[in-house]
Amino acid sequence: MQIGLCTNAAANAHVLAPSSLDYIEENVQSFLKPESPDSEFADRRARAADAIKPVVAANCFLPAALKCVGPVVDRSRLLTYAECAFQRASICGIDTIVFGSGGSRQVPEGFSAATAFDQYVALLRDLAAIAQRHRVTVVVEPLNRGECNLINTIAEGADAVRQVGDARVRLLADIFHMMRNGEGPEAILAHGDLLSHAHIAEVESRTAPGTKGDDFRPFLRALRSVGYDRRLSLECGFGDLAADLQRAVSTLRDQMRDSGF
Repeated sequence: MQIGLCTNAAANAHVLAPSSLDYIEENVQSFLKPESPDSEFADRRARAADAIKPVVAANCFLPAALKCVGPVVDRSRLLTYAECAFQRASICGIDTIVFGSGGSRQVPEGFSAATAFDQYVALLRDLAAIAQRHRVTVVVEPLNRGECNLINTIAEGADAVRQVGDARVRLLADIFHMMRNGEGPEAILAHGDLLSHAHIAEVESRTAPGTKGDDFRPFLRALRSVGYDRRLSLECGFGDLAADLQRAVSTLRDQMRDSGF
């Protein structure tokens, strides 16, 4: 299984170069700039090609102000945004778009949660067609209840993915969010057939592996049991990235080895 880091590849190149990371996960909004003109995106292909580590995924898909659920949803703007984002992702060699975007999918107070879920699934169906054209995959990221009130558990994310029924829409397991929600590794065992991406961080304050000493082995063993052997991104805070990154990677690799990887 490959280990990556959610970061700005250009800004942190001096730290990434000596690390044993396999890839970088960038930011859709700041790196792909879906609502900015081509002139502001022009250098991104070169930046991705010149990156010390391959840039293969991107998160932070939708800005909070671009709502995908609720009483006011601008479908035309959403689809135009996605078309540009996925096209630019493909140009840069990015094949995975992480759909967390808790602000965008936050259900407004008084609005039907069931209706919001249906809106979300309908958008995913639209995104699947766009993703197919540009050969990218959208992964649904369940978020902890403190950050969002729609799609919190692996089971809920799996329900959305299954309702879409398209290979271009898959599921992400974020071990930090799972632990925050009190969700155990059995959720991975139940829905592992849908997984295409994963994130990790320590539960107390979203620190890097090896900081507080969290034991991720039960979750890693679950990933191994369902045959997941793709990517696992460090999505966490670092006190000092240069000093702490290799410890985080080494800690995670040790726990992966103990878990059968």
